[in-house]
Amino acid sequence: MIVRDFNKIIENERDRVVSDADWTSIRMLLADDKMGFSFHITFLNEGSEHTFEYKNHFESVYCMKGKGSITDLATGETHEIVPGVMYALDKHDRHTLRAEEELVMACCFNPPVTGTEVHREDGSYAVPEEA
Repeated sequence: MIVRDFNKIIENERDRVVSDADWTSIRMLLADDKMGFSFHITFLNEGSEHTFEYKNHFESVYCMKGKGSITDLATGETHEIVPGVMYALDKHDRHTLRAEEELVMACCFNPPVTGTEVHREDGSYAVPEEA
């Protein structure tokens, strides 16, 4: 059984906290945990905008707090993101996520991330073997 405390990770396990100027992701489960997916709590700063395309990963995201929107760049369709809304990038969808208020999101990645990935220029993460 794996039990982790979000607050202890923030205080003591800085290697599990990944961030840039506009977001912070606390990595609760990573590839080394051998669960087949990774699980993160991610904070996106109010007013920020992010374009991603996870070509090598599937991601599902559940909004716990805040307000924003997600646009599917293939179709132009935009969906409101508020607490209780989940979206899944089941086709490696290129998308833009906007945070009108700070967004707090629970995210799962398959395959799991290792924790050392950085977004590449195209908004994707490398295949785990390339990371």
